[in-house]
Amino acid sequence: MTVTITSGHLQATIAEKGAELQSLFDTTIELEYIWQADPKHWGKHAPILFPIVGALKDDTYVYEGETYHLPRHGFARDMAFEVIDQRDDFVLFQLESSAATRAVYPFDFQLQVSYELGGDGLVVKYNVKNIGQKDMFFSIGGHPAFNVPLAKGLTFEDYYLTFSPRKSRVKLPLKGNYIDYEQRTLGQTNTDLSLTHEMFEQDALIFETKGLQSFSIRSEKSPHSVTVSYNQMPYVGFWSTYPVESPFLCIEPWCGIADTLASTGELKEKAGIQSLPPATDFATKYSITVK
Repeated sequence: MTVTITSGHLQATIAEKGAELQSLFDTTIELEYIWQADPKHWGKHAPILFPIVGALKDDTYVYEGETYHLPRHGFARDMAFEVIDQRDDFVLFQLESSAATRAVYPFDFQLQVSYELGGDGLVVKYNVKNIGQKDMFFSIGGHPAFNVPLAKGLTFEDYYLTFSPRKSRVKLPLKGNYIDYEQRTLGQTNTDLSLTHEMFEQDALIFETKGLQSFSIRSEKSPHSVTVSYNQMPYVGFWSTYPVESPFLCIEPWCGIADTLASTGELKEKAGIQSLPPATDFATKYSITVK
């Protein structure tokens, strides 16, 4: 089942499974911005990453002496959300903990995800509520994939990434599925970055971020672009497939990252983990602006 919302010239479609954005479409120019999940390349559109971002060592973590297993990026993307509010331009989804989630993640939670259209874009909000009796440890993030190219006759290499603010950011390299934190460097995000498929030979490009951030996919050969913006999310990932050359690019705002090579496996000690006391909420959001 899917839900479609509209505002002006924009239309967004979201699946109840995973509360996953499947389409952001400009009806005036008939342009689809979201990757359409061709399984030959990557069979998802924009999964929600919860309660972890990235991979755990051996898909395993330890909490209060017990060992648990979670797949890469967690379970929310594969679960059925409930629609609890809807208007023409807005929809709110909810996922609550259950016996199935507690078997792999021993916390009582309520995850709400909303989508709202307005102006030239879409705002995606996450709200995590701890409804249990103990501190809750989690990560959450977005994984939206955008069509590149956005115009017929162009190629992936006709596009580039822009970064705002234009300054260097700490780059966190991957070794296999894990962050090699000791090898972190300053990334050259103080200038535009031309897109190539080879830049993803080592998987995603991951950077630490602080404050207001904005990242755009643009081309000198087309007026159409996509911008992802957010405030106070500590990481961002950029990803496309390699060596398969796929016509999409993900811009992924995260509150959490994969395990580091030095990870102990203890959930409380996990890099980037968020801690939420009982009866409190954690809220964050990002926006997608299109031209």
